[in-house]
Amino acid sequence: MAVAAVGLCAVTSIAVADQLSDIIQRKELRCGTFADVPPFAAPDPKTREMVGFDVDLCKAIAKRWDVTPKISPLSVEARVPEVKLGRVDITVANLAYTQGRAEQIQFSDPYYVAREMLAVKASDPGTHKADFRGKRLASTKGSTSELAIKLNESEPLTFVDTGSAYMAVQQNKAVGMVANTMTITKLVNESRTAGQQLKMIEEPMVLQPIGIGMKKDEPALLAKVNETLLALDQAGEINQLWDKWLGPNTEFKMARTDKVLPLSQLKFTPLP
Repeated sequence: MAVAAVGLCAVTSIAVADQLSDIIQRKELRCGTFADVPPFAAPDPKTREMVGFDVDLCKAIAKRWDVTPKISPLSVEARVPEVKLGRVDITVANLAYTQGRAEQIQFSDPYYVAREMLAVKASDPGTHKADFRGKRLASTKGSTSELAIKLNESEPLTFVDTGSAYMAVQQNKAVGMVANTMTITKLVNESRTAGQQLKMIEEPMVLQPIGIGMKKDEPALLAKVNETLLALDQAGEINQLWDKWLGPNTEFKMARTDKVLPLSQLKFTPLP
């Protein structure tokens, strides 16, 4: 009976083990970010180290937990599978909430609401997203930008990175491209000095809450991430990181007005 009791205790111990405990014991937070999507995460041209808003947010979370951050660059389409398989603990990569993703992983409370925007040639007469129904639009593969194109009843042309999507427009393979506001703003600015000039359609394609992705059935990890995001927000640290990479003194000139709130308090239509 004693042997059986010991065996039962071992099984129980394994059952209650959770990912947060593993992180704390390991003293390392494995954080998935974009591989090359500035200003969120990209290699520094001089040091080749990963830098960006998402990288700094990973580091801020790790600091609060007194663990070392390990940054793992991921492709756009790998952001959900890598966290689902447990190869990274969290994904901080401009990850928008969708119904399909929420079936595979769990999301933290959003820390900002992104807008998927459309850029087209400056000479294009279109002014609303409806003007581009049935037309070919470029985006990164597996992104909410691609879903937004489909919801608009446009034809998606997808690539592994935003640079390729931009070149598709420049080479007349697509009439426009869809990406988040920051990326579109940067590319529109760049187009003023090289290639065909672009303009941004003012009407957003979709609104999307951005959160941190985690493996399902990890309640302790979810609670800890939400608690940390709220603390970072209330301390003004998220705003500081935002201003550093996206704020009024950067090329994006964007002010962060969002606060960390439960998803249930936001009004939006989830993408499928």
